[in-house]
Amino acid sequence: MTLTLIKKTMAYLFIFVLSSSVQATVLLNSSYDVSRELFSALNVIFEKQWAQTHPNDILIVKQSHAGSSKQALSILQGLKADVVTYNQVTDVQILHDKGQLIPSNWQKRLPNNSSPFYSTMAFLVRKGNPKNIKDWNDLVRTDVKLIFSNPKTSGNGRYAWLAAWGVANLMNENDTLQTRKFMKQLLQNVEVFDTGGRGATTTFVGHKIGDVLISFESEVNTIRDRYVQQGYEVIVPTINIMAKFPVTWIDKNLSQNHTEKVAKAYLHYLYTPSAQKIMTHFYYRVNNPELMKQNKNRFPYTKFFTIEQMFGSWDRMTQIHFSNGGELDQILAERHE
Repeated sequence: MTLTLIKKTMAYLFIFVLSSSVQATVLLNSSYDVSRELFSALNVIFEKQWAQTHPNDILIVKQSHAGSSKQALSILQGLKADVVTYNQVTDVQILHDKGQLIPSNWQKRLPNNSSPFYSTMAFLVRKGNPKNIKDWNDLVRTDVKLIFSNPKTSGNGRYAWLAAWGVANLMNENDTLQTRKFMKQLLQNVEVFDTGGRGATTTFVGHKIGDVLISFESEVNTIRDRYVQQGYEVIVPTINIMAKFPVTWIDKNLSQNHTEKVAKAYLHYLYTPSAQKIMTHFYYRVNNPELMKQNKNRFPYTKFFTIEQMFGSWDRMTQIHFSNGGELDQILAERHE
């Protein structure tokens, strides 16, 4: 064997030994429809941080996106996600109630009831705001056409529905009959019910349907910034719902995937100042007063109400509004009468 061949053989052996000592870990995050850009940015930073402290472990964070309720159903049907980052409590809670995949106290495992960031609803209107949209009242005018996602399949759509209902309820001093009239007119103005928030954005921006897109504040600001030449404008209503975005790790899946350590580290990372700063860049609100102060120009003041304040509890709200034959079904049927 020549010296050159010996050297090549030794080099191959070294590469083989090195590669055999390095493992690859895949972490799957099941998330809601319009969070793609946010987690693309967050994941890159976390992967680098993980590599620094775990040099023999190559981490790949993968994403799954759809309407929040549809995502939860996919996990119940067998999607082996390690963590979920959803936009409503019910889509996480169902993983316990229907699948026993997480414990009942999942909200107590991380700060702020396991919600590292939050948002609210906002309106995206076309250049110059031709319909002069200023607040919720303007959305029930007969000359206004709306786009928002289906509350049956999307947390985004549910928050749009609940925000409108809550504001109407406040305006009508808890007169349910008048609030239902408001919601009936709102639904009559809806042009398209897409299954998720990003689909609603595509309908409004790509297909140019509708006068107003109702979506998360983060989504409409991102779209405005991306399509500057289109001149879209953002309106944040003066009274609005607080949309908390709960997260958790999926205990049953972690034991099967052997990803417990990295999954928990990933969700704790979402609470770090560096991650929270990235969130504000994507127009998400955070429970960090200093960061919010630094970004006050990005987040107009709005008077918030929560699900619990307006509807009593998530369970009660879900039963009244989104169960079969609930308020949403009833008013959808009435709008065609």
